[in-house]
Amino acid sequence: MERFGNDGLEFAVDDLGDETAPAVVLLHGFPQDRRAWAAVAEALVANGRRVLVPELRGYGEQASPKERGKYTLDALATDVVALAEAAGLERFDLVGHDWGAALAFHVAGRHPALVRTLTAFSVPHRGAWSGAGVRQLWRSAYIGFFQLPWLPELVLTPRRFERWLVRSGLGVEHARRYARAKNRRALNWYRAMPLRGAFPRVEVPTVFAWGDGDEFVTERLARRCERWVDGEYTFEILRGVRHWIPEMHPRRAAELVLRRR
Repeated sequence: MERFGNDGLEFAVDDLGDETAPAVVLLHGFPQDRRAWAAVAEALVANGRRVLVPELRGYGEQASPKERGKYTLDALATDVVALAEAAGLERFDLVGHDWGAALAFHVAGRHPALVRTLTAFSVPHRGAWSGAGVRQLWRSAYIGFFQLPWLPELVLTPRRFERWLVRSGLGVEHARRYARAKNRRALNWYRAMPLRGAFPRVEVPTVFAWGDGDEFVTERLARRCERWVDGEYTFEILRGVRHWIPEMHPRRAAELVLRRR
């Protein structure tokens, strides 16, 4: 399968490995694309998994509506469900990084019958952000900036955006590709945040991994994630690791995905 549809949109997807094998769905964050998971996906396929990696809403010309209301977590979750239906998946292991992690928590909470296990990297459950403290507000200042109309697109020239990503720990090759991609409409993920609905609690077995060098998420916030998971829960602190775990630490990421599978 190379493409699937939902809500009048068409999404590209990498469908790797034996289609009869246990399935893993990988969700990327901002400003990543599905290639962020390339090395992780390769390791998962080598360990006998079918891996599906969609290009999410706001990325690519065929799946980038203009209205910010099309980017709520409830709307985004329907894309993941549509992918599962198109791929013939009754259940699957769900994995997300950054915004993809926030979406993965939401999908697992809304559709527990579909999700066998959840592995989230770097960003915790959205419900955990309330009361995360002053240090987290400072680290999250960019979120308010990204919610502004038109200004982020004007300020984030490819060169500036690349430098910002590299300073946050991302490798130059990845940073350059993301900075030059025409994915600015994905800023609507941030702009839709005030339109939030309820944040569902998670009952499926969950691993949340956070790097202690992450510039965007404090340890206090990372530890608050547990409050939103009612099922089996494991919190992994990755020492000396920064935000971009799939690109910079793919072997470790794959090991965590495969744990207890």
